Amino acid sequence: MTTIGLTFFDTSIGPMAIAWSNAGIVGVQLPEHGEGGTRARVLRRWPDGRDDTPPPTVSHAIDLIIRLLRGERVDLSPVAVDTTHVPSFDRRVYEVARAIQPGSTVTYGDIARRLGDPGSARAVGRALGRNPFPIVVPCHRVVAADGKLGGFSAAGGAATKWRLLEIEGALPDATRHACDQPSLFPDAEKRAS
Repeated sequence: MTTIGLTFFDTSIGPMAIAWSNAGIVGVQLPEHGEGGTRARVLRRWPDGRDDTPPPTVSHAIDLIIRLLRGERVDLSPVAVDTTHVPSFDRRVYEVARAIQPGSTVTYGDIARRLGDPGSARAVGRALGRNPFPIVVPCHRVVAADGKLGGFSAAGGAATKWRLLEIEGALPDATRHACDQPSLFPDAEKRAS
């Protein structure tokens, strides 16, 4: 049985969590509604996980995530992820998505073509909807072909995706002027002012 370590950390968008095994990160939890919501979601995802001090590689990943969410251009592609329990197709999608640089977006169809299966855009979307490593596998950088955001399975849905792309300066043209987007992160905005 693999031991799963857990730790919680604060970011500019709220409290997050990360889980790891000896093979790498097994999951990242974006903010839920407050720290209690994030903790409850993490314990549902990893009921056998235990709060622990992260090893240096995980601490480094946390630092990179915090910096990225402050708007810095950092590369998370070297962060080791444990894909032991990830289906083969999803693993391939995540490898392609990890190559998308901060400040950039691609479409679901672009990823399907890069996989050599141009008809699989919907399957790519489903794989990204199951992404256990958001931010490290930047599924928020994948948008619909019409330039709209497309879906996002984290708390807050498309509003969360919009905020992540806004932080990175990567909003697709169709959403660039969407200043009336609802704020999922009012507490973070209060801290910033």
